[in-house]
This record gives sequence, C-alpha cells and structure tokens, in this order.
Amino acid sequence: MQKIIEGIIYGIIQGLTEFIPISSTAHIRILPALLHWDDPGAAYTAVIQIGTLIATLVYFRNDIGELLKGFFGALKTRDFVTDPYARLSMLIIVGTIPISLFGLTLKKHIEGDFRGLYVVAGSLIGLALLLFIAEKIASKKKDLKDITIWDGIIIGFAQAVALIPGSSRSGVTITAGLFSGLKRETAARYSFLLSIPAVALSGVYELYSERAALLNENVIGLLLSTIVSGVVGYMAIAFLINFLKTRSNLIFIIYRIVLGIIIIVLLSAGVLKNI
Repeated sequence: MQKIIEGIIYGIIQGLTEFIPISSTAHIRILPALLHWDDPGAAYTAVIQIGTLIATLVYFRNDIGELLKGFFGALKTRDFVTDPYARLSMLIIVGTIPISLFGLTLKKHIEGDFRGLYVVAGSLIGLALLLFIAEKIASKKKDLKDITIWDGIIIGFAQAVALIPGSSRSGVTITAGLFSGLKRETAARYSFLLSIPAVALSGVYELYSERAALLNENVIGLLLSTIVSGVVGYMAIAFLINFLKTRSNLIFIIYRIVLGIIIIVLLSAGVLKNI
C-alpha cells in the first residue's frame, strides 16, 4: 500500500512539475529525502515521464499533425524552409540531438553525482536567475512561425542542460526561447513540442536498459504513477499556456530561488543528506 501511495504522489509531482518551470527531477529527488523514502532513481523518473509524454501528444495533437504533414511534404519537395511546420519539424529533430548525445555520454553522472542535492539547489537558483534576466531583456515578439534555425539550435542545446537535476527541461528551454525573442506562451509551446522526441527516447531507453530493475519495482505503483502523471500533466500544460499569455514567470522564479535556499539550509543543518 505504501508503494502505491508513493506512486500516486510521484505521479502528481511529475505531472505538475514537468511542464511548469520548477524542475520535476528536483522535486522527485527532494521528496524522498525529506520523507526518508528510497530515491526512486533516474530510470523511474524517465519511465513515469511517459505519462507526461502522452499528455503532450494529446494536448498538441493538432500541432503534431501539422508537423508530420509538413515534414513528409518537405521530404517530397526537399524544401524544409518555406512551410513553417516543415521547418519546425526539422528544428525539433536537430534540437533533440544535443540532449541525446549528452544524455548517453553523461548517463553515469546523471544517475549518480549529478543527483546530489547541492547540485539540485544550485541548478534551481542559477537557472531561476537566468530566467529572470530573460524576462527583463527579451523582446517577446516571435510566434512559432518566426522561429529560425539559429533559435532552434540554441534552444536545442539549452534542452541538454535539463539533464542536470534542478534545471527543469521546460525552464531552460523557455528561458532560451525568451532570449531568442519568443513570446512567453510561444516559448512554452515550442518547449513542450521539443520535449516529445527527447522524453520518448529517454523513456524507451530506460525501459529497455533497466527492464530487470524496473520489474523488481512495484509494477502497479509504477503504472499508477505514470497514469497520474499523464492526467495531471495535461492540466498543467493547459494552465501554463494560458497563464503565460497574460503573466510572467516571476512566481516560478521566486519559487525556485526559495526552494533552492531551503534545500541548502536543510543540508547545512543536517536535516537533508547530500546523497
């Protein structure tokens, strides 16, 4: 029963924090440390992300349809520039390469020392400050159709930073999008579309490579966690897209900094251990 409760809680946290720029990995890393639960690990996190992946596919089904139409149309015409969706499809493919390469290269660190709570706290605070700067100086004028190849490359490399726990995939890509001149809601929309291949590849890879270990997990709890993360994730996407149409990321910036400071204080006081 305890594992099922843990699974539901992890699913809620994953669904809420995968899309809101406050870092899902950080919260899933911090919660067990506070409650003295076992760290579920990077593989567990990657698998329950499949739930949020499905939420993304459902929410953006129309955009995904246009992306596929544009991509296959461009294959015939060999023109990936004229059609905005054809160009976006290529940018998403190119933008997925950095996180794939760094993910494979740094896998041991991602599952090991990168998960230290000092790293998490530093990432929360550091990336919050970058997001704050982006909010202050970005022009915020571009829509999806205005994203250039250079924008796509920058945001793609920014996504690779999300491999560091505490940085937040949506947080770093939205920040890079803002620095590239995208509107807030456009940066979030592109961030979520860009996450689809990366999350899919990560989830499938972890399912295969860690299949033996995952079978020893409470399968019902893992499945329940994945379902809950999908349902909550869908609501989180809708919330953030609408929220950023009229508001800034300031509330998330403040939250990240406060959370990072609290973690450092608890580590210094010995309440939390940097493991």
